[in-house]
Amino acid sequence: MSEDLSGKVCVVTGAGRGIGKAIAVVLAQCGGHVICVSKSEESCGKLSEELRGDGFSADHIAVDVSSPENVSDACGVILKKHGVVDILVNNAGITRDSLVLRMSDKDWQDVVATNLNSCFHWTRHLLHAMIKKRWGRIVNVSSVVGIVGNFGQANYAAAKAGIIGFTKSVAREVVSRGITVNAVAPGFIQTDMTKNLSETVVSEILKNIPMKEFGTPMDVAGVVRFLCFPETRYITGQVINVDGGMVM
Repeated sequence: MSEDLSGKVCVVTGAGRGIGKAIAVVLAQCGGHVICVSKSEESCGKLSEELRGDGFSADHIAVDVSSPENVSDACGVILKKHGVVDILVNNAGITRDSLVLRMSDKDWQDVVATNLNSCFHWTRHLLHAMIKKRWGRIVNVSSVVGIVGNFGQANYAAAKAGIIGFTKSVAREVVSRGITVNAVAPGFIQTDMTKNLSETVVSEILKNIPMKEFGTPMDVAGVVRFLCFPETRYITGQVINVDGGMVM
């Protein structure tokens, strides 16, 4: 299988750290021009600078993805410069954990706006150029929590479950245009979201993971990279779990 994405313009949201950073790195290593997106100018700018320093093609743009206006403006800038985005990876996400009885309206709305609504806005604004070109890859980062739920994460689980429904629907809408739309559903991955878990909590989680270990951002990035290759044209509307066998 060819791993050459030369000439492909790639947008990765939430690219400043963790899974998004790993995805940006592997797409750049495959020859894509990667536009690193995060809310922090410092984090996405640092990554794009590092990639260019390593000889890869990269740029960055700071965007609050929870804002429809900010996403629209960013897409306008990107399309004006590049004409089309070939690969879109909707990865940006936050957590605001709490029991439903104690969850504030803001915590619900912030998580849904960042994790789910942003997928809609990025996809809607960048899809037309993909359709015109008759080629594109959209990969949305969901979560196994969106499949099985999780205690204290009703907002996060709802948003990630919504991503799955969104993925399958958009895949049907654009399947005849040479565009694939898939999702990956990570399990427990070694990121900033999980590093502060207590040993007791980690021990309980590992009981439900057949591989008995947390995954790494590169485990997820490798699957995203695979779904972006030209040879995966016959895979669309799918959700691929990256969870060490947690959900079978």
